Amino acid sequence: MITLHHLNNSRSQRVLWMLEELEVAYEIKRYQREASMLAPEALKKVHPLGKSPVITDGDRVIAESGAILEYLAERYDSENRLTPVDDDAHLQARYWLHYAEGSLMPLLVMKLIFGRMGKPPVPWLLRPIGGAFGKGVQKAYLDKQLATHREFIEQHLSRNAWFAGTQISIADVQMSFPLQALSARGGAGNSPAIQAWLSKVQARSAWQRALQQGGEVNLS
Repeated sequence: MITLHHLNNSRSQRVLWMLEELEVAYEIKRYQREASMLAPEALKKVHPLGKSPVITDGDRVIAESGAILEYLAERYDSENRLTPVDDDAHLQARYWLHYAEGSLMPLLVMKLIFGRMGKPPVPWLLRPIGGAFGKGVQKAYLDKQLATHREFIEQHLSRNAWFAGTQISIADVQMSFPLQALSARGGAGNSPAIQAWLSKVQARSAWQRALQQGGEVNLS
């Protein structure tokens, strides 16, 4: 049986969503972030990097969101619930699967880090300097980059019901976390197509079951 090693407020929430969409039997082992916001050392017993998400399936240990989602699709999506069969849709799904972590998430992680440079655990004497520096980097670089990506995604979703076309797919599962983060950090305002997509996702029964299993996600 699959075991999902689930860290709160993390990318593993989308793995939970996919498991629920596919109606795959699984167990969940929960981990809580430490005060530093890092994952606990216990996760290193599962995978040397000590990161989440990671799943075990028998003797297999699979890490990295995209690799996990592809593994689940290939092994457990025999009905093609989340796997497009049309060539163009399949190509679109692959693109967004890799875009999420390769292009969008690094910017969102940097925004989170620079946004916290004026807050604990930064020493209080350094917080004014750190806060000013963080705001400067966001204004000069990150916010402009994120605006470009937001418009790119907005235009795509204004033409497509889901990321790979007319049907929900693995791409939507992968893109759920960064778009949640973008919305939570104030970067999805005036983006009706993105907001409509988020509403559709959050209305799905599988999404709601995943939240019951993993807990609410706070990405602000």
